Amino acid sequence: MLNNIIVKYIITFLLGMTPVIEIRGAIPVGVGLGLSYFEAFIVGFIGNIIPIYFIVKYIRPLFDFLGRFKIFKKIIDFATNKATKKIEESERLQNFTALGLFLFVAIPIPGTGAWIGSLIANFLNLPVKKAFLPLALGVVTAGIIILAATGSVVTIFQHIV
Repeated sequence: MLNNIIVKYIITFLLGMTPVIEIRGAIPVGVGLGLSYFEAFIVGFIGNIIPIYFIVKYIRPLFDFLGRFKIFKKIIDFATNKATKKIEESERLQNFTALGLFLFVAIPIPGTGAWIGSLIANFLNLPVKKAFLPLALGVVTAGIIILAATGSVVTIFQHIV
């Protein structure tokens, strides 16, 4: 039985770490596997915040390495130049970067989340110290929204069946 719960934790944790799926998918799957809402939230949250540090801190050297290859260089240069230009043009974005990152990650819709938020933080040249808290709080908020949605769906399903 102990091995069974560990497998459920590992699956939920790994889903939390996975780009696109993140905490948004980890919570419902964890609950579906039989974890409590609290367990699914905590394990999914931990899985989701671990990549933040590494993406914000180390994605630039990876981009530099991949930029040596013609196919990646065009994509990386385009994305970096576009993001940098937008940031430099907007004084508001510079002043409200933390709030923007938080809101971007907190709203659980496709295309947002900690992975993309961390990439944005990197494009903004934010140090991990300034980026981590708004990104992590965004993950918490998205997780709470997903918890509520999951609980609602489970409750409705139980009443139908």
